[in-house]
Amino acid sequence: MTRHLCLAAVAVATALPSSAALAYGAGDWFTHFGVAKVSPKDDNGRFDALDIDVDVQDKSDFAFTLGYRFHDNFGVELLAAAPFKHDINLNGSEGASIKHLPPTLTLQYYPLGGTDAWVQPYVGAGLNYTHFSDEKIDVPGASLDLDDSWGAAGQLGVDLLIDDHWSLNAAAWYLDIDSDATAKVGGQSYDTTLHIDPWVVMAGLGYRF
Repeated sequence: MTRHLCLAAVAVATALPSSAALAYGAGDWFTHFGVAKVSPKDDNGRFDALDIDVDVQDKSDFAFTLGYRFHDNFGVELLAAAPFKHDINLNGSEGASIKHLPPTLTLQYYPLGGTDAWVQPYVGAGLNYTHFSDEKIDVPGASLDLDDSWGAAGQLGVDLLIDDHWSLNAAAWYLDIDSDATAKVGGQSYDTTLHIDPWVVMAGLGYRF
């Protein structure tokens, strides 16, 4: 009986990852990947001279990150993705669209970094750059142009460790995105500032190299 219990204990110990291997910390490279939803704030701006309200719609797509832990409790992470295409409502009806690419770099703090905790929460703050492209407006002879944007970014996230490489991940970013927009209609230019300011929420997997 004792021999069987010992063999069972050895089998369980062998199956479980070691706490040292699970201790995420200094020197780790990692990536997160999954589906991200970009949800701009409501009422993003208004072309007063045209009497047009602008409302940028939500969009979900694939996204990923790449990060490095230079200290047990601190790291950096870059959010990246293919360009997100957003429909835009003009006075409540779909009338335009844009694509944007929002690479975001954050400095992160891991309060449980360097320990064998299976739950690894983190917070981050940093900088966002947003590049706009393929702006379209459904008005004959009209055009829409959005300037690129720089702004602050905040982040919350958590890794739920599966083994020494894989984890479940959930993260959210708040991005300060303000863009100077120009609409050209009938040879006249009309300017405004669009306050997009989205929440980006991503769920997926993480992998530590």
